Amino acid sequence: MILFLARRLLQSLIAILGVMTLIFFLQRLSGDPVLLLVPQDASAADIERMRVALGFDRPLMVQYLAYLGDLLRFDLGQSIVQNVPVWDLIKSRLPYTLGLAAGALVVACGIGIPLGVIMAMRRGRAEARAATGLALAGQSLPTFWSAILLIMIFAVWLKWLPPSGARSFDSVILPAISLGILSMATFARVTRTAVLEELGKGYVRTGRSKGLSQFTILLRHISRNASVPLVTISALEIANLLAGAVVVESVFAWPGLGQLTVQAINARDFTLVQGIVMLGAVTAILLNLIADLLYGLIDPRIRVTGGR
Repeated sequence: MILFLARRLLQSLIAILGVMTLIFFLQRLSGDPVLLLVPQDASAADIERMRVALGFDRPLMVQYLAYLGDLLRFDLGQSIVQNVPVWDLIKSRLPYTLGLAAGALVVACGIGIPLGVIMAMRRGRAEARAATGLALAGQSLPTFWSAILLIMIFAVWLKWLPPSGARSFDSVILPAISLGILSMATFARVTRTAVLEELGKGYVRTGRSKGLSQFTILLRHISRNASVPLVTISALEIANLLAGAVVVESVFAWPGLGQLTVQAINARDFTLVQGIVMLGAVTAILLNLIADLLYGLIDPRIRVTGGR
């Protein structure tokens, strides 16, 4: 188990290094950020002074190695545009994005998993067809379209919920639903497949022959065995929710990392974009690592196999 954990940690570090290398070099193909920071009538001397002050006059590899050295000291650098530490900007927006992602995950799991169970346990019946229709509708709606639709219905027409901002607790409801709809469909499909696979196994037939009800078999036996693929998809979907927050936060004017990312990209704030991408990459990789470790807790056979 220790060897497995060490190997996964090494793979994670390599993945993080690869992500940061890509984002560092690809961003610099988009243009010179100094030209965006100086006035339009700035002279060549002013532009050069700004370039020297920001360190963009150094060779690209020197900039890259300096950035890696800062990361080893857990220093994400200084925002080029706002001239404040990158971590301070991220820290001020992170609670909003985490709250939005948590609400979206509640929507995705709270609706998607029961729909998947109904689709599997009541296969071929009217309720299963209705659940399948809901899952397909959730999968077919683009996030930006569902966001606009929710605003029109619940904020403009019914006036039940605020259309944008983060002024109160109910402000998160519409963004969370919009962000969680697509993941809800994913959870429904994966749950249906996992439950159907378990329904065809021998222990289910044995339980039925002993007179156990469908609900008892589902709750005591099927749920645990079917949860392994759900752990995998949960790790992936949480990362997708954080990425999808860019669109949702822009539509709902939600003051989270997604909105900050759009602003940083438009301003070519390289250091801020690198910090946000770094945080996203580390989060996604750690979630997958946690999912790998949870497999052994759910199914001991996986733990024994991984330890050999």
